[in-house]
Amino acid sequence: MAGPRRPRSSAHSRASSGRGARKLKVRVKKARGRTTSQVRWLQRQLNDPFVQEAKRRGYRSRAAFKLIGIDDKFHILRPGGRIIDLGATPGGWSQVAAQRTRADKGEGRVVAVDLHGVDPIPGVVVLKKDFYDADAPDVIMAALGAGRADAVISDMAAHATGHRQTDHLKIMGLAEAAADFARQVLAPGGAFVAKVLRGGTENELLAQLKADFARVRHFKPEASRADSAELYVVATGFRDGKK
Repeated sequence: MAGPRRPRSSAHSRASSGRGARKLKVRVKKARGRTTSQVRWLQRQLNDPFVQEAKRRGYRSRAAFKLIGIDDKFHILRPGGRIIDLGATPGGWSQVAAQRTRADKGEGRVVAVDLHGVDPIPGVVVLKKDFYDADAPDVIMAALGAGRADAVISDMAAHATGHRQTDHLKIMGLAEAAADFARQVLAPGGAFVAKVLRGGTENELLAQLKADFARVRHFKPEASRADSAELYVVATGFRDGKK
């Protein structure tokens, strides 16, 4: 959807207020009933500037800054835009989408979909729905209202098994299903964003998307942790082949 572009600031600057002041690293002691991995996770959370800034700004997760970084780069969330957020729990991406499309001011439309549900967000229509249900596309489009979507965004991730190849295949299956859905519902010129993992098969998804979008690329937002295999595929300029 066409619309005026607004000045953007990087996700890093949003998550680094007070930059220049040296922060003391929080260390977590191992307590009874807490495993080493739990201690490591808690220590990382307590020392993560994106976690701290998400709390300060009222975002439900640090993942909000991933979408901010993607949108700062590719400008997919325009005022008045119509957005479908797949795998929306806990709602950080939907919050950003509602703010940037001005759906929270009644201008755009954001539909958040998740099997586990999402607590209410201003300007967002929440659907507690399994994306794999046969009727999911019809239910989602009914919630979006008349017209097609300007962007389908997906941060869907399957529960980790700890087996790298299995986890890779599961998350790629979700990304491919989201891409199939996007092809059905996007307006010409629309955008698609989905989480993937490095491992080779993501290149197959890119090749498929290149047939339907003007530009397709991988992108790792600054808010994605450096030690994570997580990437996002970003496809823009949807070419609707339907007659």
